[in-house]
Amino acid sequence: MTIQRITIVGLGLIGGSLALALRRAGFTGELVGCDRAEVLATAIGREMVGRGSSDPVAAALGSDVVVLATPVGSIIDLIERLGPVVRATTLLTDVGSTKREIAERAQQVFGGAAGTRFLPSHPMAGGEHAGLDHAHTDLFRGAPWVFTLINGQPEANSAAAEWIHLVEDMGAMPVFLDAARHDRLCAWTSHLPQLISTALASAIAAEFGDDEAVRQISGRGLQDMTRLAASGYSLWRDIVATNSKNLDDVLLKYEQHLSHLRENLRGPALREEFEAANRFRRELMNSPQRHRDTEGKE
Repeated sequence: MTIQRITIVGLGLIGGSLALALRRAGFTGELVGCDRAEVLATAIGREMVGRGSSDPVAAALGSDVVVLATPVGSIIDLIERLGPVVRATTLLTDVGSTKREIAERAQQVFGGAAGTRFLPSHPMAGGEHAGLDHAHTDLFRGAPWVFTLINGQPEANSAAAEWIHLVEDMGAMPVFLDAARHDRLCAWTSHLPQLISTALASAIAAEFGDDEAVRQISGRGLQDMTRLAASGYSLWRDIVATNSKNLDDVLLKYEQHLSHLRENLRGPALREEFEAANRFRRELMNSPQRHRDTEGKE
């Protein structure tokens, strides 16, 4: 199979960047967009997509691949809405930040064919600022793109296999994980950092209000730690809701670490925490993944 038409439902940061990255990767087929009329007009004007519709069904019909690039809750709803009406050869895939509930809905809609009809995926790329205006061609370059396959590796000539090759052509690195393991790992490595940043910014705002001195003396540390606090609630609401069980466990364990630090502000265990954190940071920054991510950027 050769993919000739791709529909992207949701032309925000991820969906818009996907359109740009596909063109840069050499995709010469038709790109169809789906979003609000004003967003579509911008995307068409910038030649990110050739045409589009605000109706997901109309935008999806006739496409070989339909990418659901909306918040997680909408992805779940769109699977149920589009699954019964698109042709059986159309591959649905997504870019959602949680995978278990999305995969479960696909299995409910497609039954035994879920493994060939739907490809759950999550590009580990993004930014604190959403929207089409922030889309850029290199968003996925060097980034992991996780696939949580429902029924094992796709057949060699299938749309799913071809889509994975397109992901590689865009410069991303396919990673294959079980959906439950993906959600637990992301709870620690992505969702917890967001909640920490949000809580820190909110706590400082509650403590000092409009005190100008906070802004006068704040340095790079506070700026780095609160960067993610600029992220919007509308995106994170669904992520937290669909990964709440993992996050409940993760937040409890993080609270225990904070309590341990508080109890040892004058004790030897504080040094041990710093040393363990230093080791983790060194290993993280020296990993092959880190070198690939920063190659040519610094």
